Amino acid sequence: MNADAYENPLTARYASAEMSALFSARHKFATWRRLWLALAEGERELGLPIPEAAIAALAGRLVPTDEELAAAERYERETKHDVMAQIHALGDAVPEARAFLHLGATSAFVGDNADLLVLRDALALLERRVVRVISRLAAFAREHADLACTGWTHFQAAQPTTVGKRACLWLQDLVLDHHELERRAAELRFLGCKGATGTQASFVALFGGDAEKAELLDRKVAERMGFPKRLLVSGQTYTRKQDALVLSALSGLAASASKFAHDLRLLQHLKEVEEPFGAKQVGSSAMPYKRNPMKCERMNALARWILTTAENGSWTHATQWLERTLDDSANRRLALAESFLAADALLVLQEAVVDGLVVHPEVIRRRLAEELPFLATENVLMAAAKKGGDRQALHERIRVHAQAAGDRLKAAGGENDLLERISSDPAFGLSREEVAAAADPRLFLGRAPAQVEEFLAAEVDPLLAARAEALAGRAVEVTV
Repeated sequence: MNADAYENPLTARYASAEMSALFSARHKFATWRRLWLALAEGERELGLPIPEAAIAALAGRLVPTDEELAAAERYERETKHDVMAQIHALGDAVPEARAFLHLGATSAFVGDNADLLVLRDALALLERRVVRVISRLAAFAREHADLACTGWTHFQAAQPTTVGKRACLWLQDLVLDHHELERRAAELRFLGCKGATGTQASFVALFGGDAEKAELLDRKVAERMGFPKRLLVSGQTYTRKQDALVLSALSGLAASASKFAHDLRLLQHLKEVEEPFGAKQVGSSAMPYKRNPMKCERMNALARWILTTAENGSWTHATQWLERTLDDSANRRLALAESFLAADALLVLQEAVVDGLVVHPEVIRRRLAEELPFLATENVLMAAAKKGGDRQALHERIRVHAQAAGDRLKAAGGENDLLERISSDPAFGLSREEVAAAADPRLFLGRAPAQVEEFLAAEVDPLLAARAEALAGRAVEVTV
């Protein structure tokens, strides 16, 4: 910690060490070295006179040391060029390979291709995090599949659902996000060896006019870096459309997590379901009794940042001039890295929240009991009509009783006595037991419990079975 300089809270407080490492300087420049090695190996295989000793030297220095990073910083202060600085530093470390570094390439060869490698790995990490959240939320949904609760539309009481069914709404969003993350990773296209304006002219010249070898080099490097798909046309850089699509996927993930967090904050206000609260956690500096939903509030905050930053990707793509401009560089250093760090922090938080959700069944039942009499009036009306009552007349009597019961709830703060009013009214001809049976919560759940089991069996369980390795290991600890 440097107390005298700004620290990015994403790395200092929120994101995991694993995601932070992916966007670190050491990982970035190590990736550049892997690309230079792949380039040299491909060029040697295609006939360029690159000694085996140079290849071996490069292969032995793939991770820059602290001293080499410091040397590169000194070179960059002189050259004002980050790629040339790293080339000089690596050339000093492996002089036998100096003459063969970066042959035919432009800065985008290492910069853009390295970005694609990092994006792919970062998407894979988020995908694993999503799987872990899905697993824990699925267990929660299954456990509470039958627990009836008040449904809410417009945040006004509506037909009952179950706690597990509501969890499946959150789950379904995450399943869709998981598919999108997988798709975006699979669709990433490698830039490869395209040269200064994307024509591969420098590589054609390097191979003495042999265009076929230039194309083979492009394929070989892509294969070495594990990319089955390549951009067949490009400017100097890969199309920033790829960044926009990736950021869009992160935006979708953030929206799903934020919906979950908003819902849970409402439920915590109702005291039905709460996020976990530590034994020594302080809810408020002024009000010691409070249990504020701070984890969910942080989730909403991080999600909002991702959602607003996602637009940046489209703007950057829209404003790239012709074959290349550099006004994207500083922007992308911020937008890409910090969006992934924020998404990582978001999922770490969500896993922690879901893993410790606290359900209060008695509160849930009490609130449902307050609202259920109004919902049961349709069943009561039909039961009384079957016994010979006048449906229209009974409808009016129910309206009058409901208004009176509503006034009792709102004005007097009493309990909902609508069912007692109806059972005491001889016009209905129904016993207390018959009226109570018409208000059985199970009558209003439709297929909610069955939907939970069907959804988990069809969508969630196969996903978890296919990604079982993602569930290994401990969750990232949320320390603040």
